[in-house]
Amino acid sequence: MTASLPHQGPWPGEPDRPAEDRRHMIRRRALTLLIIVLLIGIPAGYLVISANQSRDSGKDKEAKYSATGLTEGWPSKLQRRIYQVPIPHPAWHVAYYETNNWKTSRLYAQFETNTAGLDAYLTGLGMTRADLKKGDITIGARDRKVTGWKFPEGDGWYGFVHKQKNPAPTHDVVVDLSNPAYPWVYVVSRTVP
Repeated sequence: MTASLPHQGPWPGEPDRPAEDRRHMIRRRALTLLIIVLLIGIPAGYLVISANQSRDSGKDKEAKYSATGLTEGWPSKLQRRIYQVPIPHPAWHVAYYETNNWKTSRLYAQFETNTAGLDAYLTGLGMTRADLKKGDITIGARDRKVTGWKFPEGDGWYGFVHKQKNPAPTHDVVVDLSNPAYPWVYVVSRTVP
């Protein structure tokens, strides 16, 4: 048999509390519900948004690193700085592709620009138009196969190799001046890690 416990009475001198009316009870429960929603709902919503952004970022990176040829768009600023490829403004039809292995890292880039853009690009490499050699296709067959570039016979092709001391990259550059107002530039920047 269990003995019942006595109930604690009010403190001496303290008035009795009035019973809670229905409106006050509804307001208290609504406030409690709001607090629970804020404490649980907001972090849960943040986690859902964060997870979606993370998944989307992973898909973008997967697409970027699974590319097997030139990708339309500008290389990142970091890639342009590492490989020292100063793509000028304005430039159109910009595309790039990066390969890395334990021996050599390469950035392939192509773009169309105007005459001022070509001069700015050459200046960025420390070169001038006088350094362009007519008919000199400096990009090798291996690199052309990787990118799908074809340089047919013709008068508009110029090129040069910009060699630098390691770890600075070496640039193989081919310029298509068949339309002198809007030349195309093809560059392979190689660096040894």
